[in-house]
Amino acid sequence: MNNDVLSRRRFFASALAGVPVLLAGPRALLAATGPKASPDARNLSFRHLHTNERLDIEYWSAGSYVKPGLKAVDHVLRDWRTGEVHAIDPALLDLLHALVAETGTQKPFEVICGYRSPATNAMLRQKSNGVASGSLHLVGKAIDIRLADVPLVRLRDTAIDLRLGGVGYYPSSNFVHVDTGRVRTW
Repeated sequence: MNNDVLSRRRFFASALAGVPVLLAGPRALLAATGPKASPDARNLSFRHLHTNERLDIEYWSAGSYVKPGLKAVDHVLRDWRTGEVHAIDPALLDLLHALVAETGTQKPFEVICGYRSPATNAMLRQKSNGVASGSLHLVGKAIDIRLADVPLVRLRDTAIDLRLGGVGYYPSSNFVHVDTGRVRTW
């Protein structure tokens, strides 16, 4: 771990230094405390299990989101059934970046579902009562994932500990759902 980056415990222990970050909210806290946090660049890797597309992308650089990087993510996380592309919430990417930092994964996110079109969501709702009519997948604020080098239960627990949104655990389907909605679990 880089000595210039504070661990969460050290961050909270130095409360006086951390007050401005704490007042800024959980996403600022995350940016300041992740073990691999970098003010200069944030990268993510994806492998979409249904399209077999791969993406290694820098989506944040020098203090702002990289528009071509965001567009590339939007495309890879599109509704694979319809081809419809929708903007993915940059906060969702920050959540994924935090998961990388906290788990230490060296593998890409294996994507089961990113954006979901209204038509796809309606079709899935007919097949299962576990699909929400107002799913955050419909607005690019949710993703279903796993990591090849992180046990599913650890991925779930890490996402819960981050407290950056909702976390659903689907061990029989081998994925974890994360979103940027309110903090909740199922």
